[in-house]
Amino acid sequence: VQLQASGGGLVHTGDSLRLSCAVSGLSFRSYLMGWFRQAPGKEREFVAAVSGSGSLTYYADAAKGRFTISRDNAKNMVYLQMNSLKPEDTALYHCAAERSGSVIRIRKGGSDYWGQGTQVTVSS
Repeated sequence: VQLQASGGGLVHTGDSLRLSCAVSGLSFRSYLMGWFRQAPGKEREFVAAVSGSGSLTYYADAAKGRFTISRDNAKNMVYLQMNSLKPEDTALYHCAAERSGSVIRIRKGGSDYWGQGTQVTVSS
């Protein structure tokens, strides 16, 4: 199983970024997919998740209204569109795959597979 995140970078406050995660080696449509982030000196936190069909999405309060998670099951890809970025969004962003479909579990940081992170840095 591989989850390959990309799309991070150095941006300014108010800018946008689109993160992508390419997934292989699992039955993609069967997995709840999520994005997490970890800032230096802080614990990893849940950002957003999307159901297997893509019809249901879930967000952390910090992401609501600014971030949009989506997936393309034909391409085994999951995306995180981030708008109105703030310095406090600076973190290493990881994508993750959760097999059971438990939103409770993924909100608490649980997943079955993790990708390497992509760094997002927002300057003020």
